[in-house]
Amino acid sequence: MNPRGLLLVAALAAPGCISAPEIVMVDRATALEEQASGSFKDVEQRLARAGMSPTPVPLTPNQLEELGIQPTPLVENLGRTQADRVDELLRRHCVGEGKDGLLADTRRRCQAGRLTTDDVALVERVNRARLQLWKWMRTVRPGVPEESLRQSWHQMHAEGVVCGGWVEAADGTWGEKKC
Repeated sequence: MNPRGLLLVAALAAPGCISAPEIVMVDRATALEEQASGSFKDVEQRLARAGMSPTPVPLTPNQLEELGIQPTPLVENLGRTQADRVDELLRRHCVGEGKDGLLADTRRRCQAGRLTTDDVALVERVNRARLQLWKWMRTVRPGVPEESLRQSWHQMHAEGVVCGGWVEAADGTWGEKKC
């Protein structure tokens, strides 16, 4: 186009032949946009319902153990003895072998679970049995002082305490038995 033609077009456009289009605002997406974005009404409704009705989270026994939770056994383990139960309590630090030779209640340091009433009764039974044992030992060796009998018994008994069991040291501090 020559410069005269451009000048002619500019002169015709000046009086208002060419105008900007009106801006139209639409609050809905076009049908193509709705199809492209997908419809998630069902998913949104399921999510809203799930948020309103909480359900338990399924965890495996290994995940529970990592959290420090001991799942209750489904069947009573008949092969376990009271000594096995005491060893378990010692390992979990719910009970400790005191320096006086008696089991001590250390439930404040208990790991993975709680001390049940059956556990407390077991500890009391074990301590009564130990006291009776020491009383019998005094009758067998009447010339030996009671404290030395207890110390010698405790020294021998400490060797058999389960590895990792909670034990009181001579200075009164608590720690795990090293093996």
